[in-house]
Amino acid sequence: MTIHIGAEPGQIAETVLLPGDPYRARWAAQTFLQGAELVNETRGMLAYTGTWKGNRVTIHGSGMGMASMSIYANELIRDYGAKTLIRIGSAGAMQAHVQIRDLVIAMTASTLSTPSAGILRDLNLAPCADWGLLHAAVTAARARGARTHVGSIYSSDVFYDERPDLNEIMTRHGVLAVEMEAAELYLVAARHQARALAVLTISDHLLTGAALPPSEREQSFGDMVETALQAAFA
Repeated sequence: MTIHIGAEPGQIAETVLLPGDPYRARWAAQTFLQGAELVNETRGMLAYTGTWKGNRVTIHGSGMGMASMSIYANELIRDYGAKTLIRIGSAGAMQAHVQIRDLVIAMTASTLSTPSAGILRDLNLAPCADWGLLHAAVTAARARGARTHVGSIYSSDVFYDERPDLNEIMTRHGVLAVEMEAAELYLVAARHQARALAVLTISDHLLTGAALPPSEREQSFGDMVETALQAAFA
């Protein structure tokens, strides 16, 4: 057990899927895993361990923002032996050709600041996905016929952003989407020699204002979860 995770030793699998919303973790576990067992509910952050096609998997909520992601990613790797961590979450599109419900698979994740900044100091380290996971996820998503985009994303450390100038710059430079966790996940994984990837579903569009309702954000992201699971065990 750790300060933030109440699971007993051995209850967390080496492969962990990380939705931000703990209720999405519950939905994904009940929908995609066999024999899913609740292994953590400390601070309301639900986690379930079960099997997918005979492979042991944990689906663990990570909370909102990079500070929360940093806590869970560090403890899952250092204290529970997680080796593959895949963020499954929603994102806002920043390009006209990226549509609501499309998948975005993040090669790199840019950011203004993360909890790792104090460690990196003056180094502007560019966090990126694990190549094996990335390649497997793209292959799996396209085999499913899902509209899929692969490239750079932006991990914001604020939700209520008041920097339209920054959004314009990122759009000009081809950034596909914005979310709030992946950059720190990639940095923590790199520091501990774990594999990491972010597979995202577009739930909002910064250019058009289109958005999915909350219920669909939680329960309609099947392509994303299946893609992440297939990538983990390719």
